[in-house]
Order: sequence, then structure tokens, then C-alpha cells
Amino acid sequence: MVNYIDAATAPLKNTGAIRLYGPEAFEGMRKASQLTARCLDELASIVKPGVTTDAIDRFVFEFGMDNGALPATLNYRGYTKSCCTSINHVVCHGIPNDKPLREGDIINIDVTYVLDGWHGDSSRMYPVGEIKRAAERLLEVTYECLMRGIAAVRPGARTGAIGEAIQTYAEAERCSVVRDFCGHGIGKLFHDSPNILHYGRADEGPELREGMIFTIEPMINLGRPHVKVLSDGWTAVTRDRSLTAQYEHAVGVTATGCEIFTLSPAGIDRPGLPPLRG
Repeated sequence: MVNYIDAATAPLKNTGAIRLYGPEAFEGMRKASQLTARCLDELASIVKPGVTTDAIDRFVFEFGMDNGALPATLNYRGYTKSCCTSINHVVCHGIPNDKPLREGDIINIDVTYVLDGWHGDSSRMYPVGEIKRAAERLLEVTYECLMRGIAAVRPGARTGAIGEAIQTYAEAERCSVVRDFCGHGIGKLFHDSPNILHYGRADEGPELREGMIFTIEPMINLGRPHVKVLSDGWTAVTRDRSLTAQYEHAVGVTATGCEIFTLSPAGIDRPGLPPLRG
């Protein structure tokens, strides 16, 4: 049995119930999410061969500080960095370090800012210099998976419709969907109910209702879907060391569909790929 609760009166902890937010919450999410999107836009000109992920992490921290926001990952469950930087076969939660990026790498940068209590969570892929066609194709497929998942969001549909849209497209393109990680409810809490699986069937999962807010963040592999977490307790990698990619948006369910909170102000949601908007 799925419970839905009014977010304005609910306790600030994950109880398993699904929060339904009002217009003020949507406005708070817009502001936090647009700050995150602006940071990701700025990173497009910073990511290049020779740059360290520590330098990227410092930029994320300072950009947040300059705009009155805190990185949500900093000191979250012992994590000591302001973003996650996942390179090549790293699926997610890669930890920034002093190793320089190399020509041909692909990197996911995942940023969440907390602004006025609201969490703006988004990630994008960035090519490092010139990348191989196989890597470019993976980025294209993964971004299309995200947008097909978002297109499935509307009141009355189930969360499984998001997963089915993503899985159907990814597998038709001879790629695989990581099952170990998922999207999640978000708002005043960093991680909340419901979980948003990136695979499944349209008739599965909780019903989507107006006012729900969550992330969609498919991780797509060129090889098999299996992953393992390294001894640092965070870094997840593909078991077969195949390339992996991820794009993430935070969305809110509206009366007619959904609003994407984390769209790029500059129209470069897909760095390194042709812009979709003018």
C-alpha cells in the first residue's frame, strides 16, 4: 500500500510515504536546480585534458559558496567532496582526486546544491577532448534514455512507465541498464521516496500524482549491466570494465505532465553533443 502525504505537514524524514508538494516547493526547487544547472554549464569550458577532478571539485564548492548554497554531498555519510566525478567505466559516486583527465575520457559530474533548504540534483556527461565514436554514441543513447523516461511522466502513469521507456530504448540500442542504483524522491530531503527504477514495466510501481518531485538518472553501459563497489565504499564500476554513462534531471509532476527543474540555462544539457535548443 502506497501512502501519499502533504509535504507541507509531513515530518522531515523518509518515512516511505510519497510527498506531494505545492507551488512554493516547486519554486524552491526551481531556484536550487537552476543554480546546479548553471554550475554544470560553467563546467563545460573547464573539463579538458590535464584538469584534475580535484580542481573540478574545488570549482563546484566555490561556485556554491559564491551563490549562498552548500554542496549536499560534502560530509554526507562520510563523503568528503563537493561533487561526484565518474570517469569511463565508473558508473557513479567517483571521488575527485589529483589525477588529471586524459584525452578521450568521458566523465559524469554529479552536483547537488542545497539552497534555502531545497536540493537541486543533476548530472551530465562531458567529453574530454576528442572521444571515440563508441563513447559519443553511448552519450547519445544515455541522454535519449533520460528524455524518454521524462516523457513518460504524467499523473495516472506508474513509476514503472519511466523504467520501461528507458530499458526498451537502451536494450534496442544494444546497451544495458544498471539496476543497482535508481532515481529518488527529492526536495527538502536529499533522498526520499519513491525509488525511480530505470527498468521495469509500465504497470508496476506507485502511481504518479501531481506534486511529486524526484530524479530520473539512468546509468547505461556499453557492456553488461553488472557493477561492483570498490573498497572505498563509494566508487561503483562496471564489472566488465565497459564504458558507462549517466544523465540526470530533477522533475516535478504537473497536472498535464512534468516540469524539468534542472534544464540548462544555456541550452547545453548535453555537453559535447549538438544543442537541442537555440
